[in-house]
Amino acid sequence: MKLTRRDALKLAAVPLFAQTRAPFQPTWESLKRYRCPEWFRDAKLGFWAHWGPQGGPKQGDWYARNMYIQGTRQNLYHVAHFGHPSKVGYKDVIPLWTAKNWEPETLIRRYKKAGARYFMSLGVHCDNFDCWNSKHHTWNAVNHGPKRDVVGTWRKVARENGLRFGVSEHLAWSWDWFNVNKNSDKTGPLAGVLYDGNDPKYQELYFPPHADDEAHYSYDAPDSWKQEWLRRVTDLIDQNQPDLVYTDGGAFGSVGLEAIAHYYNANMKWHKGNLDGVYTLKYQPPGSHGKFGDYQPGATSLDVERGFVPKIQDEPFQTDTCIGQWFYWEGFDYKTPKYLAQRLVDIVSKNGNMVLSIPQLPDGTIDSREESIVDDFTAWSTIHAPGIFGSRPWKIFGEGPTSVPTGQKSERTMKPFTAEDLRFTTQGEKLYVFCLGVPESDVRIKALGKTAETGQRKIEYVRVLGSDEKVTWTVEDDALRIGVPQHKPSDLTLAFEIS
Repeated sequence: MKLTRRDALKLAAVPLFAQTRAPFQPTWESLKRYRCPEWFRDAKLGFWAHWGPQGGPKQGDWYARNMYIQGTRQNLYHVAHFGHPSKVGYKDVIPLWTAKNWEPETLIRRYKKAGARYFMSLGVHCDNFDCWNSKHHTWNAVNHGPKRDVVGTWRKVARENGLRFGVSEHLAWSWDWFNVNKNSDKTGPLAGVLYDGNDPKYQELYFPPHADDEAHYSYDAPDSWKQEWLRRVTDLIDQNQPDLVYTDGGAFGSVGLEAIAHYYNANMKWHKGNLDGVYTLKYQPPGSHGKFGDYQPGATSLDVERGFVPKIQDEPFQTDTCIGQWFYWEGFDYKTPKYLAQRLVDIVSKNGNMVLSIPQLPDGTIDSREESIVDDFTAWSTIHAPGIFGSRPWKIFGEGPTSVPTGQKSERTMKPFTAEDLRFTTQGEKLYVFCLGVPESDVRIKALGKTAETGQRKIEYVRVLGSDEKVTWTVEDDALRIGVPQHKPSDLTLAFEIS
């Protein structure tokens, strides 16, 4: 049943759920009773289908916004290939997302072979389009585009293959981010001609007219929109019972705390009183431009988008990144398998997980270059699995000459790692030392020298992961020195197991 705007506003005034007796209340104090489940500590790697209608034109990120900003690359592309946004708008782009060749089973199996312990589906991006059979929004994947429940299908296949399942929502941005559809060209023959976002017939998708159209997290949205956000996000949760919920931003005021409390309470019901779920938020320092995160330690898990953390974190966190742009861009230059391996090792050494997005074409496939990258990464992860999956951080995360920039989206300024950059993980009584490259000379591990501040360990043997070749090693005052093996199991990194 299609809800009118008036119906939606009436529903917004109705309390979402009774909190009086629930274990978790919608306050930071109550939410800080949360404890991260062991499955997330052990997982280390997830894959993400950040896949929706914005990938239809195959022109990369933020198409739904940039097509309405005169002179941007995507606006020029849109005008040249589809028409002017006063006549051909985002509503007309959505049908390009067909999923006609989508084989979720094939993709999930590929990602599981690569080492994935969980899989995440895009639920709704900033384009205000729900990728599931939404009860509160008719612009969804069952009614438009592929005309099937995309999130529900991913969930079914992921769980049939033994993977934990997560959903992401980026909806809180939409109110301002997508409001550029109300504008018009400032110059040229169609200057002043309003874009199709002004058509009252499409207000459910495009929003009612309002002032702000900046690309930031919507901290000035009206209560009616926040309540709509709450109902749609909790519907996404209730229909799919995810093991992980990723919110792109912060708690969106008090309604965000309601969503988190609802998820924790619901998750406990699904698991006979045990809280087995993960909810991630971002952190942005107070006063930062474009504030988009208010993570508080202990209440949720931290998410770091395309970025690094400086040290070992007390609690498990998640770094999300992508081999290209979040949405498919034809011809885009992808990250290398070596880069992905280095990133995963750095993240795991600091008590984190990496969730990796492989952009899909609008028909549901991935291209041959992406397949090759995933296959090469799979070969690496198979060899190095003992030092990754189920591991824990050591006393220090690593050593080496390369410093990393920290914070959200900091990977864009990252300099390449070298073979002298080392990262440590532990599994039981074994220590794993990863060289973030393939060394050409002896490897010197300062943290394992006789006089190291980390304390001397009695070393019984050293072996190369993925090889039976014996290596020479000597414990010196200032370092453990290991001879470089003749056979390199991988040309991405080299790892030693030390007992």
